[in-house]
Amino acid sequence: MANSRPSPLMMLLGAVILFSANVFASAAVLGIDLGTQYIKAALLKPGTPLEIVLTKDSRRKETSAVAFKPLNSGPKAAQFPERLYGAKAMAVAARFPDEVYPNLKTLLGLPVDDASVQEYAARHPALQLQAHSTRGTAAFKTKTLVPEEDAWLVEELLAMELQSVQKNAQATAGHGSSVRSVVLTVPSFYTVEEKRAVHLAAELAGLKVLSLISDGMAVGLNYATSRQFPNINAGEKPEYHLIFDMGAGCTTASVLRFQSRTVKDVGKYNKTVQEVQVLGSGWDRTLGGDSLNYLIMDDMVSQFVETQAAKGISATAQGVRSHGRTMAMLAKEAERLRHVLSASQNTQASFQGLYEDVDFKYMVTRDDFETMSEAHAKRIEAVINDAIKMSGIELSDMTSIILHGGATRTPFVQKALEKAAGSADKVQSTVNSDEAAVFGAGFRAAELSPSFRVKEIRIFEGPMYAAGLKRANGEKRQRLWTAISPLGGVAKEITFNDHDDFALSFYQQVGDDDRDIASLSTKNLTATVAAIKEKYPSCVESEIVFKLGVKLLGENGEIQVVRAAVECEAEVTVKERIVDGVKNLFGFGKKDQKPLKGNGKNADSKKPEGSEEVPKEEAKSSASSSSSTTDSSTASSSSESAAPSEEVREVKQKQTVSIPVEVVLEKTGAPTLTKSELVKAKDRLKAFAASDKAKAQRAEALSQLEAYTYNVRDLLDGDSFIDASTEKERADLAKQSSEIGDWLSGDGADATTEILKAKLKILQDVVVPVQTRIEEAEKRPGRITALKDSIKRISEYLDSIHKQIAEYEEWEATASSASASGSSTTSASAETPTGEFDGLEDDDAKDTKNDNKPEEQPGPIPPLFKKEELKDLETLVKTTSEWLSEMQPQQEKLPSNANPVLLVKDISEKIQKLDKVSMDLALKGAKGFGGKAKKAAQNLKKGKSKKGEGAEDFKGQRFTEEQLEEMLEKIKAMEKEKKPEKTEKTEKAKESSEKPGHDEL
Repeated sequence: MANSRPSPLMMLLGAVILFSANVFASAAVLGIDLGTQYIKAALLKPGTPLEIVLTKDSRRKETSAVAFKPLNSGPKAAQFPERLYGAKAMAVAARFPDEVYPNLKTLLGLPVDDASVQEYAARHPALQLQAHSTRGTAAFKTKTLVPEEDAWLVEELLAMELQSVQKNAQATAGHGSSVRSVVLTVPSFYTVEEKRAVHLAAELAGLKVLSLISDGMAVGLNYATSRQFPNINAGEKPEYHLIFDMGAGCTTASVLRFQSRTVKDVGKYNKTVQEVQVLGSGWDRTLGGDSLNYLIMDDMVSQFVETQAAKGISATAQGVRSHGRTMAMLAKEAERLRHVLSASQNTQASFQGLYEDVDFKYMVTRDDFETMSEAHAKRIEAVINDAIKMSGIELSDMTSIILHGGATRTPFVQKALEKAAGSADKVQSTVNSDEAAVFGAGFRAAELSPSFRVKEIRIFEGPMYAAGLKRANGEKRQRLWTAISPLGGVAKEITFNDHDDFALSFYQQVGDDDRDIASLSTKNLTATVAAIKEKYPSCVESEIVFKLGVKLLGENGEIQVVRAAVECEAEVTVKERIVDGVKNLFGFGKKDQKPLKGNGKNADSKKPEGSEEVPKEEAKSSASSSSSTTDSSTASSSSESAAPSEEVREVKQKQTVSIPVEVVLEKTGAPTLTKSELVKAKDRLKAFAASDKAKAQRAEALSQLEAYTYNVRDLLDGDSFIDASTEKERADLAKQSSEIGDWLSGDGADATTEILKAKLKILQDVVVPVQTRIEEAEKRPGRITALKDSIKRISEYLDSIHKQIAEYEEWEATASSASASGSSTTSASAETPTGEFDGLEDDDAKDTKNDNKPEEQPGPIPPLFKKEELKDLETLVKTTSEWLSEMQPQQEKLPSNANPVLLVKDISEKIQKLDKVSMDLALKGAKGFGGKAKKAAQNLKKGKSKKGEGAEDFKGQRFTEEQLEEMLEKIKAMEKEKKPEKTEKTEKAKESSEKPGHDEL
């Protein structure tokens, strides 16, 4: 048989499968709740459940803020400032209000003149807001970079925050895991433009967006993961819940339907799946925790300007609001006060040097706060009514109102919800109001990833805005999708009567405004219409139409073209047999199979001359083995013979024919970054990341050097260090430590990483040898004792093996001489007479007679090794002992402050080598012993004797190191006892001698 060797292609395929399996095994997915004030992330990796990604300071959520800390030397070309994230970024807001960028989510995808952008600029007056040159959206100029640098896009700043989250997730996942695939939550009111901005930020951060999911759907998905809902196939009614989400930036209310359904599974089986669908949503873009903070801030400003101290400096409300540092201080305190008022009736705040060195003390009660918030409470009811109206479900039909978001803990918000619901029982906190959305996003990420298998929950969510198409000239306008049409649903097909190339646009209706989101133009419609006329002349020109199939992508709601073709109904010539035509006429259908000839009864009655009768068994086997060949050959021959005998004719039938049309679909709206601009933005973010890494390495080197200088001072006073070092070494170390300490206080603060490491090495070159002497002196005695014990133990073992070999050789010589002297007697007695009754005895009687023969006494146990096999270990023991005898006196002569010659490392290597060689020898002997034991067990079984202990223990086993050591101990114990056990045959002989023999029976 030829040796089949795998081809290079198969080897490559195997490698691809292997590496892809490893990639899938280590791939992790991330769910990110992109909140206005906080960002939360949930990680799922193979083998572990969903877990919250902790920040660097072990918090479960990260403040949505990034800050640039200016360099002490000022901005320089190709240099980046220090970046701060989260709470650390907000901590420097009072010092650098023009370099801290919080709550960027409210600016995504919006032009600079949008009301939300203008409100943000008013609340953060120190930031240098400007329009981006290409996109026209918000961008920020920073003073930490040279003026020639471009302003930072909002998407770039958000990408930095996402990179920070990804870095924390990577640390949580551990080495070997890749964290790139994410599902991001967005508000339900996000338009296509805003979703594109989120995608751009994720792309700049190097993340792969599996899908976007609304906040309400994410909470509902988390709610459904641990529950079962009514099965509509059984006639049960679905559950309806309203998800009320009030965070820092906005408020949304989503009506969700929860139900289960029985669907077809693999084969004949069915399965039950859960379904969650958003039926409607309402929102308020500016109602949230931040807007409540602004109420307190405005009240602070109003009270501050009325104080006598503020009037003394002619402070105005406009001047205070335009002061960046003052507004940053007020914003921080306003949030704290609001949180306190959720649990207390009153609170206060004090400011030192709030504005132009004027102090201010502010007091507020819960009643005052609720009075300021009366208009906001009415807006809450409007949000709920909008969601109810869109869904068509009455609030009385709702099972519950599920709360989510930090602002829902505000007392007046809960009162407004209870009033809208008509009962306090409906307002429930059945989910984690802070983390339900992020867990829902993480579950969705696991569902979309091929690396995980989770509970099947089908979700249906609409774009929340109606969408359609319109012609470029505005003559035709058609709505294709409603606000709740499921994303990723069935494609819509539109028919056009145009025969020439044309263009159209897709819009999204936001309020009363139709915002273009994509444009489509045909490239070869005119040529395709001409081609279909030429190919199918029977096509009526007025019936030639252009059909376009489009759908909304489930991941982000973008337009996708699934089909574009020119169609018409034409007469097509097809070939048909006459018989088929007649059958078709009467409705019998086509029958291509003809009856096979020679299979009737007469076929079996006649046999060829000279044939022989075949037995039934042979006939059955031959028939079964050749059935497939006969059937296939008969079928093929019949079809070939039938082909020329039937007449075929050409007939004309009407069919719908089509030819594809090339179309171009382009995104419209806010201009996207060009390819060069996108590459430039990514490169700048990479350079910033490299700068951060270099700064972190320098900070670590500086910290190590400073700590080492303090450690050196303690070492110089230690008794052990003094004993192990010379006077000169201590003097040099003290001098170097003092000089480096002074240098760090001066020019060393701005030194590079390489210089700091070089300074550290100067100190280590003196300290490390001394510390090595101390460690060697502490560990050496124990290692020497261990080496001596190992030599002694192995030497005793070798002596016992040599003694065993000598005893066995002596016994073998005695046994061979005895065997030679009794050979003549044995040969004579071996011959026995034969008679006519030989072989009539039963087996038991034969065994009894044979067992009555005298048994030979067993000899000593055969040695496990030969003398030649012990030479390597004996040589190693001898050389190791000589080495230790030579090196130990040399080491004892050295003073304690001299470098040792007998190293702990060398002693440990000697011990390891002795252990390895001795273990290899033991394994070799045990392998041979196991083979002998197995053979002996087989011989005992053939002789109908009971199994001995050795055969039971070692029959056909692979021995572990522990078993081998136990077995060697047993062998030593057997050698010491020197009491040979009686064999089983001897015992049987004694028992049989007491039983009646064959003659007595």
